[in-house]
Amino acid sequence: MTTMAPAIDVDDAPTGEELLGAHLRGLRKARGLTLTQLAEAATLSHPFLSQLERGLARPSMASLERLARALGTSRVELIAASEPPRTDQDAQPSFVAADEGVIGPYAEGTARLLATGARRFEPLEFTGSNAAPGDHYVHEEDEFLTVLEGSVIISFGVYGERTLHVGDSVYCRSGTPHRWHSPDGSTYRLLIVKDLVHGGGADDQAGAGA
Repeated sequence: MTTMAPAIDVDDAPTGEELLGAHLRGLRKARGLTLTQLAEAATLSHPFLSQLERGLARPSMASLERLARALGTSRVELIAASEPPRTDQDAQPSFVAADEGVIGPYAEGTARLLATGARRFEPLEFTGSNAAPGDHYVHEEDEFLTVLEGSVIISFGVYGERTLHVGDSVYCRSGTPHRWHSPDGSTYRLLIVKDLVHGGGADDQAGAGA
């Protein structure tokens, strides 16, 4: 016997702002940050950030970038979080063609999301050519990457650095500082898979000021 997931009334579906706000709140709490601490780290006002988390305001691209860096994520992932999730097709495979997927800034390059809808992890295709290392990123999610094209020098802070070539891979535990760059400024591509932090929930709504 085949059962169908219950349909969601369009009027009851959360808006993009509400979805983004719930995701921001989930990330903030996963990092153990208060609203005040995140607002200071992202150089945003406390009232504005509170409105963002409640879905009552829409951030600029500059504000999203500052929030992404403060939370150890990327603007493209935050933008994807504002997309309506799949409802009655959650059990169906999710296909993303070569010319599809949310694309946007990620670290020192550009990333394309390789999956849509409900998922347990975040697969991305990263493209860069930065010869300068940039900042170390530290986040609570585990992360795996493999080199698809070119070569990269990956630094792990106190754990040193290593050069990876096509076919080489690395798995980073949560909390590991990491950054990467091209040895000579040539273009490189990476497949990155990250844990996914979900936001939302009634308890989050009640504790939005935590």
